[in-house]
Order: sequence, then structure tokens, then C-alpha cells
Amino acid sequence: MNASIIDPLQGDFPEVIEEYLEHGCMKCIAFNRRGTLLAAGCNDGSCVIWDFETRGIAKILHDNECSSPITSICWSKYGHRILVSAADKSLILWDVMSGKKITRIVLQQTPLQARLHPGSSTPSLCLACPLSCAPMIVDLNTGNSTLLKVSVSETSNGLIPPSRNKSSDGITSFTPTAACFNKYGTLVYLGNSKGEILVIDYKNGEVRAVVPITGGSVVKNIVFSRNGQYLLTNSNDRVIRIYENLLPLKDEVRTLDELNENCGDVNNSEKLKVIGSKCLILFREFQDAITKVHWKAPCFSGDGEWVVGGSACKGEHKIYIWDRAGHLVKILEGPKEALIDLAWHPVHPFVVSVSLNGFVYIWAKDYTENWSAFAPDFKELEENEEYVEREDEFDLIPDTEKVKAPDVNEDEEVDIISVEKDATFSDSDMSQEELCFLPATPSRDPLEQQDKCAESSSKLLDSNNTGSPSEEAGPNGLMMNHASSLLEDDAGRFKRKRKPSEKVLELQAEKVKKSSKSSKLAKPKNKSLVDQDNGPYKEMNPFETKEYGGFGFGMN
Repeated sequence: MNASIIDPLQGDFPEVIEEYLEHGCMKCIAFNRRGTLLAAGCNDGSCVIWDFETRGIAKILHDNECSSPITSICWSKYGHRILVSAADKSLILWDVMSGKKITRIVLQQTPLQARLHPGSSTPSLCLACPLSCAPMIVDLNTGNSTLLKVSVSETSNGLIPPSRNKSSDGITSFTPTAACFNKYGTLVYLGNSKGEILVIDYKNGEVRAVVPITGGSVVKNIVFSRNGQYLLTNSNDRVIRIYENLLPLKDEVRTLDELNENCGDVNNSEKLKVIGSKCLILFREFQDAITKVHWKAPCFSGDGEWVVGGSACKGEHKIYIWDRAGHLVKILEGPKEALIDLAWHPVHPFVVSVSLNGFVYIWAKDYTENWSAFAPDFKELEENEEYVEREDEFDLIPDTEKVKAPDVNEDEEVDIISVEKDATFSDSDMSQEELCFLPATPSRDPLEQQDKCAESSSKLLDSNNTGSPSEEAGPNGLMMNHASSLLEDDAGRFKRKRKPSEKVLELQAEKVKKSSKSSKLAKPKNKSLVDQDNGPYKEMNPFETKEYGGFGFGMN
């Protein structure tokens, strides 16, 4: 599609389902940083990587030790590593290019989500959010884990461990807690069951700031925009909230130290809330005021201009799109399948959603070409109009241009070596080689299919030697071999002769019948009109000429 003829007033968001991907039963998805590769975790514990440009499978990662469903999937910054969490309490780190497993760590609890540290090309730390305990920082090299504190004491100056809820059988359980790294991985932003956002320095485990959320509902999802300027939370009160990040992106820890010194001697919990008010400020709230639906996998668009959230209602596949000003601009309605995961393409207006049945749907923009974008004075006509051309309109050098002096300095050297830095990937390190595409590798047939082929080839050799099992008389009375046979050429190599299909055999039989009919029709014309085989009417040659009353009539 030519970008110059796209109407800029249409809105840069998807509108229709362009295609769907199918491979097993997929549960979660994630784009790499450039959006060229799409990774999907499957129900059988495998991870399939799609080339998003060709929509073909580039690689499949599978560990024999893991056969449980994948709960989350995450790319490293430059695309060389993939981290997956599974329902068997394991974390697996993969090398994407070689397809080899780097490490596998088993936790005490099932991780619902795992995120690699975004500040390193080969990260060794990850943030895991288990089902029934506090989020933790896991060292992938050693397997050591450090629990993060998820609440602050209201009465003392210290921190208390995470709040626990006792169930009816007396077993202590935790409320699942959402957490994420900031843009450069210096801090962790954590949403707890009390409806608070905690800013934590994970290196020493210290809570640096607390931001209360209106209503105090449990935070289910928390995610930063790509540029790190906005933070999104999804709470149990069915409201998606957007917070603006007031801290500098590359010097957040030092800024928090300065804010802590300026607060003076204040109660610890109050001090943390004061600091929190200078870290995050509420920007927008999104909700469906009529249906009051719960939201699934909300996220930002690649440029942060749009907010998208999926409906968590069973049996419907609805995706809501808002602009950052808070206006609902589009509701995408898909098949009658529940939505379980969602991702927006990092660069282009594509949304990828996963259904409960394991299909991945690709939503794209329905472009309308605007030909007036070729020139500002271009006008689309509803009907033909008579046009009067200028006298010099089709001259090689019109008189109007002869008067103008050239604006281009022809002596200036043109730089064709330097590469302009893309603002979308402004934090890229040019010294790091980024993995954008994977080489295509042919896949071998399954072992069962190979065994069947070997067995069929052995039967063919036996049948060729004996001659009786697969030979039948053909239409001409010749012996035909309906199975494929091995033929030897002049060089001594064997070639496989394909078995003719049923359709080919039917066509051959019809061809033989037609040739026999044409030979019958070529006999002398004094044959009796009554044919005992074909009935009382003679089958007439359509190209045969008959004489009726002295005139010749050709029947076509």
C-alpha cells in the first residue's frame, strides 16, 4: 500500500480481521522489539515463532521436560532470548537463533507472568509474578529468587510482609499481584491487592514511593508504554487507568533520593505517598459505563497514542480502542470465542488477539485510498469536465519554470553512508546486533510418516517382484500397476513412478471410450437406424453431413 495516498484523517488503528494463524492451541503471544517476529506459547509446552512478514513458522521451541501450558512469553531487548513461564512452575530461557535451551528453573509456585530485565541484551534477571505468593526477582544464572514486598505498614515506619487471606480450610493464600519493570529496568512498579502502586528498588528491596488508586480495588494488570512516559493499570473495579510518569527516564533513582531528602521527618507511610504523588499522576480513566465489563490484557499501541483492551466476557471476542484523550473510537467484534490475550504491533497498526480455542487473529486497518494526497491542488471529480490546457503545459521546460532559479545546490555532496536514527527505537545501542529475522529451515517429516513411507516402499518392491497383488487389467486389456513403482534410469538411479489418482484413471477411461465411439461412427452410413445396443435411435456424428431433399445440413 502506498503510504502517500492514505487518508491521514482515518485514524491509525485496526478495523478488520486480515488473517488468522493456527498451530496447535496457542495461549499467549508477544512481539519482538521490531515487530518482525511473533512468539506464541502453546498448550503443550512448546513455543512457536512466526515470521510476521510472511506469516510462516520460523522456528518451534520445545523442551521434553515441559508439557504443561505456557502462561506467559517475553522477548529480550534485542531478540536473542525468549523467556517462557509454564503451568508446571518452570521458567525456561531459550536461545532464539540456535533453538537451544539455555536454562530451566523450577519455582515453588506457578508463575502467571515473567518478564526479562529490559536493560540488557543478554539479561540474567527476570521478574516473575506467581499465582499464590509475592512477585520475585529471579537470577537465571544461579536460580536464586528474592521476594518483593507488596505493602507498607500504616502504623510503623517499617515494611510488613504481603497480606495473606485465610480460606475456609485454614490454608493461607495470597492474592495474585501484578508487577513490571520500568523502561530501563531500574525500578519495579507493583500493583497490590489494596489498590496501591508501589515503586520498588529491587536491588535492595526498598519501597521508594506509594501511589493510592481510587477505589482501592485489586490491581490485575500493570504495564508501561513503549516510551516509558505512561503507566496503565487494570483493576477489579472494571476501570483502566492511565498515569503519567513524572520521573526522568534515565535518572529515576537519584530523583527519588532527592525527593526523600526534601520530605524531612515525616511518618514513613505518609512520606511514601507524598513521594508517590510526585512520581505518578492520574491522566485518564477508561471504562464501559453501560455494560461494566471486566478487561483482559489491556495495553498501549506502539507509539502510545492508543489504548486497547479486550472484553473478559465469555463467548465474545470484543476489542475496545480508545485514544489517549479518553474517547472510545472503535469496538472490534470477532468470532464467538472468548479472548485470552492481546498485543499491539510495536510499529504498525496491527492488533493480534488469541481466542480460547487457540487461534491467533490478526486485525489490520481497512485502508481507503485518498488520491488527492498526490498534490495539494488535486481535486476529485464526480463527473467529467472539459479541461483547457495551458499553452506551455506539456513543454519540456515550461515558461513558468524558466524564470525560477534552481533551489538545489548541485555542488553539495550527498551523504549516502550515514544512517538516520529511527525515533521509534531511539534507545537502541548501535554496537548490539539485533535479531530481526530467522533463516528458513526445512522441517523433517514426523517419524510415524517416515515409517509409513518405508513400509509402503518395501511393499512396492515386493509387489513389483511378484506382480500379482497390485496389478489389474486396464481398459485396453493391459496389466496396470496402480501403486507407485521404482524405475531405474540409464545412470542406475531409481525414480519413483507416482500412482495415478482416481480422477486420472477416470479421464483415461473416458478417452478410451471416446476413441472407440469415433471408430464406430467412421463405418459406412448404410448401418441400420435401430441399434440393439444403444436403443432405437442411432448415435449421430455431430460433424457428419446428411442430405435432406437435395440440401446438405451440417449438425453442430
